[in-house]
Amino acid sequence: MPVLDDYKGQSPAWCPGCGNFSILKTFKDAVVDLGIEPHQLMVVSGIGQAAKFPHYIKCNTFNGLHGRALPVATGIRLANHHLIVAAVAGDGDCYGEGGNHLMHAMRRNVNVKLFVHNNQVYGLTKGQASPTTSEGTVTKNQPLGVFSEQLNPMALAVALDCSFVARGFSGDQVHLKSLIKGAFNHKGFSLVDILQPCVSFNKVNTYEWYRQRVYHMEADYEPTDRVKAFARALEWGERIPLGIIYRNSRPAFEERFPMLQESALVRQCLDLSKLSGILKEFY
Repeated sequence: MPVLDDYKGQSPAWCPGCGNFSILKTFKDAVVDLGIEPHQLMVVSGIGQAAKFPHYIKCNTFNGLHGRALPVATGIRLANHHLIVAAVAGDGDCYGEGGNHLMHAMRRNVNVKLFVHNNQVYGLTKGQASPTTSEGTVTKNQPLGVFSEQLNPMALAVALDCSFVARGFSGDQVHLKSLIKGAFNHKGFSLVDILQPCVSFNKVNTYEWYRQRVYHMEADYEPTDRVKAFARALEWGERIPLGIIYRNSRPAFEERFPMLQESALVRQCLDLSKLSGILKEFY
């Protein structure tokens, strides 16, 4: 069985008080609770403060380009569907540059677990507005306030029939751990949006701001009702729901490929003699 020290990576270089610290600790606690060994786990990221995550955890990792975590994670999962694949991104990285990849990952329902550290700014590049920044917020390069409407990732995910949609808060680690474990246990694409205060550049959405607004959804809430889930996903402002907002059980992308049923692609033999015949079809 794994222990926390098995996942010990480099020392994090985040700002003191950053919500990323508790997300990292909670993520490690969750995978250890699930009995996932480091060699069984692949963590993929793009660019940003959240995307430094692979540096700070010891397992299989890939740190790639801005907004491109999901294409890489999808390719890795299809090449070796026995590997547990998680993608980690920030709100700018995933909902901005990577927004197109997010939509198609949800549509395909590839069995990848996506954890978005949502601090509502671009933290690595010093605090300009991200897609989830509230309209009217003043930043260094939006001195008159943000003119664009705030993106609602939960409503987007429900609208696209994402098979697991949840929201957590980095200031509530016990609840967040249950969501991370739920995402790993779910068969299909999982999106966990994690509200994560940026103590350096976001002076609006602070720990206290969130604590005055977030609430756990009722024990009898039924996340399989898509219409009710969409209504709950639209809640933002004075009340912000935490928990599994929507869940369905449609087949995962990998299950649709007969060639993956025998074994993982990386374990299948490649008969190079067949390539010449295939190439001739394109002459």
